[in-house]
Amino acid sequence: MKSMNSINSNHKINAFLIVAIISSNQVGVGVMGFQQQLYQNAKQDAWISVIISFVLAHLAVFIMIKTLEIYETNDIYEINQDIFGKLIGNLLNVLYITYCGSIFFLILKTYIEVINTWVFYNLSPWFLSATLLLLLIYAFTGNLKVIVGVSFFSFVITFIWLFSLIPPLEYAEVQYLLPVFQNNFSDILKGTYSMTFTIVGFEIINIIYPYIKDKKKVNRYAHIGLLGTLLIYFPILLVSLMYFSGEQLSKTIWATLTMLSIVRLPFIERIDIFMICFGVVIILPNLCLYAWAVYRGVNSMIKISLSAFIWSFSALMFILTLFVQTLTQLNDISRIFTHVGFFAVFVFPFFLYFLALIKRKFRKTQVIQ
Repeated sequence: MKSMNSINSNHKINAFLIVAIISSNQVGVGVMGFQQQLYQNAKQDAWISVIISFVLAHLAVFIMIKTLEIYETNDIYEINQDIFGKLIGNLLNVLYITYCGSIFFLILKTYIEVINTWVFYNLSPWFLSATLLLLLIYAFTGNLKVIVGVSFFSFVITFIWLFSLIPPLEYAEVQYLLPVFQNNFSDILKGTYSMTFTIVGFEIINIIYPYIKDKKKVNRYAHIGLLGTLLIYFPILLVSLMYFSGEQLSKTIWATLTMLSIVRLPFIERIDIFMICFGVVIILPNLCLYAWAVYRGVNSMIKISLSAFIWSFSALMFILTLFVQTLTQLNDISRIFTHVGFFAVFVFPFFLYFLALIKRKFRKTQVIQ
């Protein structure tokens, strides 16, 4: 099946940029405080949960790319329409659009919550929301290549987080990691499940794939991108487990930022505040890529210009942020998303691949006849 939306060769990107796209889309607001819920489930074996979650992510990416290779030039929206038909396919597309829009909203609102909690206590959330959305509009209207450029810059900058872990190591207690494997495997799997919101982002390959020039290299670079993300999350978690006692970590909402608050530099008194403000560079690719995913989905059903979409979408997100005002409400939405996100990223791709194989075999049979 050929793509319904032919892509100009000038808009296509090199495969190696997938490393930056996947990693930058995974590392977002979650890096500031993913440790609490993870520790509550898996305790000191939380690092095992992280490894398992990334093993599953590698497997899911492998299956996603296998499905995309069958169709070559189609994204997930066009694949849904081909496999399930226009009616059911579009229904699934609406659900997938809702999924991508929900992640966008959670990232936007969580970052606003971080800024209000740590930096500007009295600054109105609507002002922060409008500012971030205007940045999104500015970057988004430059088309996908600008978004990819922002992702690459964010990918490089993200590794600054690792240097900020050096001062907390002075207070690290290795014995906090012991005993290993004391918890039930079911608890470790619960910890893996709780990582869903933290590690999602690699599914953007379902949208970006048609824009890649040398598609034979996608598999390799996608897995390198996942490895890059692991090299960010894993050290942060290990240092957190050694820096905090178990009771402290289970009660600390923004563990990474709390660790950074002890760092003092001659030219920056509060590096945690600096990193939060600088965090806009980290979350901007998240917002742009998920907005692009929503745009591709909407455009697969109704034709809409890029500028008309992003202004309408931003207005909708701005209104939604006004209704969610407390951290409790945000956590409730996040818990719901964990269940939906796990199905969308770790379950549905396998089902879709199975149906795509059947569809390909059926087509070959028709050709032979």
